[in-house]
Amino acid sequence: MANYTIIGGDGKQYGPITEGDLRKWIAEGRLNGQSLAKAESDAEFRPISTFPELADVFAPAAPPPGIAPVLGAAGGEERKAALNKVRVPAIGLMISAIISVVVAAWNLITIIFFAPNLQEYSSIFQQMNNPQFQEMMEKMMHFVYGPAGIATDAFQIIIAILIFTGALKMMNLRSYEFAFAAALLSVIPCISPCCGWVPGLIFGIWALGALGNAKPHFS
Repeated sequence: MANYTIIGGDGKQYGPITEGDLRKWIAEGRLNGQSLAKAESDAEFRPISTFPELADVFAPAAPPPGIAPVLGAAGGEERKAALNKVRVPAIGLMISAIISVVVAAWNLITIIFFAPNLQEYSSIFQQMNNPQFQEMMEKMMHFVYGPAGIATDAFQIIIAILIFTGALKMMNLRSYEFAFAAALLSVIPCISPCCGWVPGLIFGIWALGALGNAKPHFS
């Protein structure tokens, strides 16, 4: 069995001692992993923790058998429950976002390629002999089929894409802030076509409630 020389806390050298003595002194707290020692074959002193034959002394203690698997199972069950809570509202938000994109895209196509002749509509409004109504309808037509209408539909498409992306992250319990923002956007009126906003409102409120319970499980 190899013999060792150690440097004590007082800076003095002690030894030679056997490996058994070395282990005993470590167990008694007289030495630690940073204490310096050298074997008979060593030229210089080095920390005791670097000796391969003593690696088991300084290895981290393993948890009692059975504890780690139980904790892992519990954590897995909790995450699975959180996934179940957000899955339906997340899918609902994704569907409402798709509806919003389709409606807004169709509006853009209509404005760009099938815009009505505003002059013809103006003539029809004049026949109603109601100047105020005529003025209101002309402004509305210019808004819907003009640059403002294009900008509005483009904005709605962008918002819908953000909601879809956030809902996708929500369904995978990723990026809580993004998922929360997507749910919040879906309940704000006037930023998506009405047929996309109505289901978005329902699933958005549902998602906001589910997110609060599932927040600890987001990565």
